Amino acid sequence: MSSSYQHDSSPADYGPPADASASYEDAGVGATTYHDAGASYAEGGATAAPDAHPDVEGESVGSIVGRLSSHLSQLMSQEIALAKAELRDEVQKAAKGAGMLAGAGFAALMVAVFASITLMWLLDNVMDVTWGALIVTLLWLAVGAALFVIGRNQLKQVNPKPEQTVESLKEDKEWLKAQKN
Repeated sequence: MSSSYQHDSSPADYGPPADASASYEDAGVGATTYHDAGASYAEGGATAAPDAHPDVEGESVGSIVGRLSSHLSQLMSQEIALAKAELRDEVQKAAKGAGMLAGAGFAALMVAVFASITLMWLLDNVMDVTWGALIVTLLWLAVGAALFVIGRNQLKQVNPKPEQTVESLKEDKEWLKAQKN
């Protein structure tokens, strides 16, 4: 997803530097390339404030505000896309963990049923079947508790916070502060 944008401002105009697009491409989010008076840079989150202030002499305030709001709108759209990509990865991890827990639960149920019946028959030879059933029940309670603890620990490893998006938003905030000055 790449588009071109021709603009006749100075190269130090609003927008992020070229090295900013790598973080978005790593997250599966496309970057938009701008060609600006001979300079080219990719949009995708500011990583550093530009060295020089843009030359806005002769431009109206409305034009500057319009251009800034356009850049902010594009920036916010890309931040949302990045957050979606990061959250999608975390949801996939959680789904895998939940699927594994469900499979383990079903297998444990089948094993518990057949092993319980077998063990009760074996204990019936030594003691009353009621005591045998109680012993088997307590054994499966211990197994179920162990599976629960393992599954809960696996689900705790899921990180729902989009770390890369939060960091990129902090960088964008710094870039905006630099633009005001």
